[in-house]
Amino acid sequence: MIGVFAGPAQRGDAADLAGLLGADAVVPDGPVKPAVQKLWPRLGAVVLFLDAGTAVRLIAPLLRDKGSDPAVVCVDAHFVVALAGDADAFARHIADCLDRTAVVTGGPSIDSVLDELVEQLDATADGDVEGCTAAIEAGETVVLRNPLNFPLPALPPNVIAAGEDATWMIVIDDRAAGAKDNVLRIVPRTLVVGVGSTRGASATSVGAALAELDAQGGLDLRAIKAFATADVKAEEPGIVDAVEDWGFWHGDTAELLTFPTGELAEIGVPNPSSVVRNSLGTASVAEAAAVRGAQTVGQGAPVELAAEKFKRDNVTVAAARVLPRGRLALVGLGPGAAEERTPRAESEIRRAAFVVGAPEAIDAVAPLLRAGTEVRHEGAQELAALGAAVAFIALGTGPTLDNPVEADVIVVPGVWDR
Repeated sequence: MIGVFAGPAQRGDAADLAGLLGADAVVPDGPVKPAVQKLWPRLGAVVLFLDAGTAVRLIAPLLRDKGSDPAVVCVDAHFVVALAGDADAFARHIADCLDRTAVVTGGPSIDSVLDELVEQLDATADGDVEGCTAAIEAGETVVLRNPLNFPLPALPPNVIAAGEDATWMIVIDDRAAGAKDNVLRIVPRTLVVGVGSTRGASATSVGAALAELDAQGGLDLRAIKAFATADVKAEEPGIVDAVEDWGFWHGDTAELLTFPTGELAEIGVPNPSSVVRNSLGTASVAEAAAVRGAQTVGQGAPVELAAEKFKRDNVTVAAARVLPRGRLALVGLGPGAAEERTPRAESEIRRAAFVVGAPEAIDAVAPLLRAGTEVRHEGAQELAALGAAVAFIALGTGPTLDNPVEADVIVVPGVWDR
């Protein structure tokens, strides 16, 4: 929804602008301050017919972060000023509508993109986020390497896939790497670690075996999303305590998944053990539990064994990776009125690299699109199957799929007024 706010003297100008912006634009009645406060959580963009100082004082208590704040501009007799959120493109659009001059920051809202990448990928940022942000905002060339092919939102044009003259590099990967100047690592939580041990193995022994996943397996332990073992090991103190220790040192928690040995016996592994088979009825605990755990966590996503088993001090560990796949959000825009649209619908549209829909649907969400977002009228399923982040939008309850698609599918139905 686009909120256009004005006092009595400029309400006519606000209504004229709303007419140019389309059905998504509303001009609330009454005083500006309470109207803004009431509608703020539902707004994707805001136009304030106020001077910049008054507008800043009004919105300052409402701002949270650039990833969730609406695009906010203020309008005076000569200028349209971008104030908050990803507002530069919106300011230029409003300036064109009103035949005024746009005053913008000169670059896209980058730090929100980096913050959102970390949040969306359930990741840890390792490096100088502020320094990388400053480089992008300055228009410097930044190379982004994404070897596992995570679906990403639209990125600024100076963030490219390859280049020799880059001043910064962003790497999205779950593999271990040493710290380097001007490299920002984004470590997604993709790994499930399988653990097996003899009875009575200590937490220290389990922790030492886990360290081998970094030292020999080349994996970043911050990428661990869950641990897994056989159900007969579910209450083994060394394993339970080591999982808790990992959460303490990493400031996070990870679930310990357990599986029946008969279920683990059905998992093919590269290093089966006849000794383990004779003892537990499965040829593998660590490797099989890692793979089975990744299948559970991935909910249908492909998985692979990221590190074969390491054995140390009567403890065996292995790691499996949940591989990323495309993201397809089926977004309903409701019956057409912007105030009917859900915040989640707007969030999915903003995080997509491709927005696909009929022309009238695209027009309805135009102010929400990030710079660089590609707009198409067909091919949503094909793009998602290729690994892209796609929002497939439609007026009403939303689009449906003709056939299954190999991608993560998120359904955000439109809300209908009762």
